[in-house]
Amino acid sequence: MNKPNPFFPGVPTPPESFTGRTTEIAAAFDQIHNRSHLAIWGGPGMGKSSFLEQLVSPQVWEKNDLDSSQAVIVLLSCLNISPFTPSGFWREVLSNLKDSEPSLQTEVQKFLNQGEITKDNLRQILRKLGNQGKFFVLLVDDFDAALISNDRYTENDMQEFLSECRNLAVHSQERRYFSMIVSSLKRLNELGPALNPNASPWYNHYLFQRLKPLTHAEVDRLITKAFDVQLQPELKDVISSIAGGHPALLQIVGFMIYRKIKSRDLLKTEAIVRDFETTTKQIFQNIWNRCSEQEQTLLMLLAIFNLEGRLNEKIQFDLSDIKLIFSQKERDLTNLEEQGVVIRSEENGKKVYSFTSSTMEEWVIQEVWNTNDDAVKKRQKVFLNLMSKDQVEKVTNAMNWFWTHKDKVPSTLKWIASVIAAFPT
Repeated sequence: MNKPNPFFPGVPTPPESFTGRTTEIAAAFDQIHNRSHLAIWGGPGMGKSSFLEQLVSPQVWEKNDLDSSQAVIVLLSCLNISPFTPSGFWREVLSNLKDSEPSLQTEVQKFLNQGEITKDNLRQILRKLGNQGKFFVLLVDDFDAALISNDRYTENDMQEFLSECRNLAVHSQERRYFSMIVSSLKRLNELGPALNPNASPWYNHYLFQRLKPLTHAEVDRLITKAFDVQLQPELKDVISSIAGGHPALLQIVGFMIYRKIKSRDLLKTEAIVRDFETTTKQIFQNIWNRCSEQEQTLLMLLAIFNLEGRLNEKIQFDLSDIKLIFSQKERDLTNLEEQGVVIRSEENGKKVYSFTSSTMEEWVIQEVWNTNDDAVKKRQKVFLNLMSKDQVEKVTNAMNWFWTHKDKVPSTLKWIASVIAAFPT
C-alpha cells in the first residue's frame, strides 16, 4: 500500500477513481447524443458533483462511444454566482466557454465586455459552434441556487430565467447544438416557482434521473479497487455498515481505514471510533436539518423499532403496531429513501425500512437520548399527526425507557471497534 490514499473525502472523485453509476452515466450520454437534457438529483453527499466530473472526461466519453473533441464542455456551479442573477449565470457560462474554446475567444470577449449578458448572447455562440460542426454541453452543479430568490433576483426574475433556459433548450434553432445537464438536491418539480397552469412546466424538457445509494456490488467493487491488500470480509463489512451505499460516507470511511492500515495503526480502536463520530457528524447534522419534523420523528421511530429487536434486556414498552404507522406514512418514508437516508426492502411480501448507514442510525439514537421532556411535548402535535393517542403514549414510554437504560442499548460503534481490533497487523 505505497500509493497515495485512493479516497477523496470532501471533493469530487476523479474519473480514474470513480466506481459505479454505469446505468446513470449511460443515460446522460444518451441525452448528450440526442442533444437533450438531464436533471440529476439526490441528497447531500450522494455524488452529484463527482457524477458531473465524469461527463467531462474524454476517456469516459470514449467508453460511451462518443467523441469529446466535437463538444465544448463547461462545468460550473451556481454556488459560485453570488448573489445569483440570470446575467451573472450567462456571464459565468460565457467566461468558462471562452476558456474552453480558443476559436471563439474574441467573439465571446465582445459579449463579456458589455454590461448585461443574456441567453441571446449564448444563442449566437451556439450558432457559430454549429457552423464549426461542434456542439455545447453545459453541466450545471448546485442548480438549487438558481431556484431561490434573493434581493437582486425576484420570483418574476426566476420565472423569466427558467423560461429562457427552456426556450434555449426546446424552441430555438440552436437547440441542435446544445445539451444541458443540471444537478440538485431534490427533483426540480419540488423546487422553484409555482407553475403557471396555462403554460408548460419550466422543467418539462429534462429527463429526471435520481442518484441512489450505491449497490452492494458497487460498494464491493469500490473497496476492492481502492485497496492493494486483500481485506478480510469482516473489515469490508465494517466499511459497508458504517457507510451503507452513501458515497460521501464511503469516501470518508475508506480514507480513514486506508490511512490506518498504511500506518499500521489499526489497533487503536478507540481513536478510530472517535474519528468516525467526529468526521461524519456534520454530514448527519446536515441530513437531519433538511428533514421535516415529521420525517425526523419517523427516523426516531425507526431507530427505536429496529433497536427493540436487538435488545437482550426485558423491555417495558410495546411498539408492535409501529409498522402500521410506517405503512400510513409511505410518502414521507419514500422521501427519506430518495434522500439516501433509509433503504427499503421486502420481507415476506411486506415493505421493510432500515437506515442506509449504521452510523446514521447511531446518530438518530443519540437524538432520541437528547430529546428531553420539553422536546417531547413540542413534538406532541407531530406525534398526533402520525399516530393515535394510545400510540403516542407507547412511544413516549419507549423514549423514557431509553433515557433511563442507555447502558442497555447496543452500540454499533462498539461493534465496529471490536471488529477492527481483531484485524491482524
